Amino acid sequence: MDKNNTTITVKDERKQRGIIKWLRSGKGQKTLIIITFMTVPLLLLFVFTYLPFLKMFEFSLYNMKYIGPREYVGFKNYTEILKDKEVLNSLKLSIYYLIGSFVQLAIALYFATMLSFKTKAGSVFKGAIFFPYLVSGIAVGFIFKFFYTRGFVLDTVLTWIGFDLDNLPYWLRDKNINNISLVATSLWRYVGQNMVLFIGAIMSVDKELYESSSLDGANRWHQFRYIILPSIQTIVVLNLILSITGSLSAFEPPFVITQGTRGTATYFLVMHNLAHSNLQKVGKASAMALILFGIIVLVTIGQKVLFNYLFSDANADVSRKTTRMLKKYNKEGR
Repeated sequence: MDKNNTTITVKDERKQRGIIKWLRSGKGQKTLIIITFMTVPLLLLFVFTYLPFLKMFEFSLYNMKYIGPREYVGFKNYTEILKDKEVLNSLKLSIYYLIGSFVQLAIALYFATMLSFKTKAGSVFKGAIFFPYLVSGIAVGFIFKFFYTRGFVLDTVLTWIGFDLDNLPYWLRDKNINNISLVATSLWRYVGQNMVLFIGAIMSVDKELYESSSLDGANRWHQFRYIILPSIQTIVVLNLILSITGSLSAFEPPFVITQGTRGTATYFLVMHNLAHSNLQKVGKASAMALILFGIIVLVTIGQKVLFNYLFSDANADVSRKTTRMLKKYNKEGR
């Protein structure tokens, strides 16, 4: 018996020495550094992101306020939201912001392409276009609130051009145009941000490609279509995701400028009112947030699939669509 215990003790000591030896080795030190640097960020990510997300899912299953008793209702909050006309109408308003985001990206890409090459006073234009992004969203809201007010800046400028004030619409009161006016404020603010990201991507394209294509007779449009656009597709997808996510969660323009009145209450504003008004329907607002999350995930996957179909991988020189067109052209040529 004593002999067996002695054997086990010797094995344990050898095992401990092996662990200590491994920890002192280069591989062990590298593993320790990786674990040390990963622990704190992962802990912060779990505490401030995943844990609140799980709690929000839990709240969505209850009829509750911030303080007071809770009543378990299962998925009733979700079904009520999907039948609520106010919520569905607010979701339809996202289409305005979604269309606006595509216009915003097109304008940003146009300016980025123009300003990536030698342009007179290019730095001034870049600074002027990017400046609105540095202004607080609340401040932008107040600026455009007075900009659109009857008889103020926009109306004054239009009357200088020759428009009759009586024939101009009420930019914030007319339900046919007030959401377009709000979308324009978002467009004005975020074009600069998209433009800077596009410029960074375009500047990384090899300059020799432009020279080679020029020798082959390619014009600026051909260079944009077959060199620039396929080369920056990663940034295009990133900007699309940011823009679509922002369009689905638009909040500041309607909150500051119109307070969500006259048919301008977006999905995020309705959710805010449910959670923070006197009603304090926290469970229902949590369910709305999770539905919005699901929509954003679906849209992101959809546009990712679409771009994989339209463009080749990042290392290819031409897109898949271009390859198919060339094959079709060669086949017809035979």
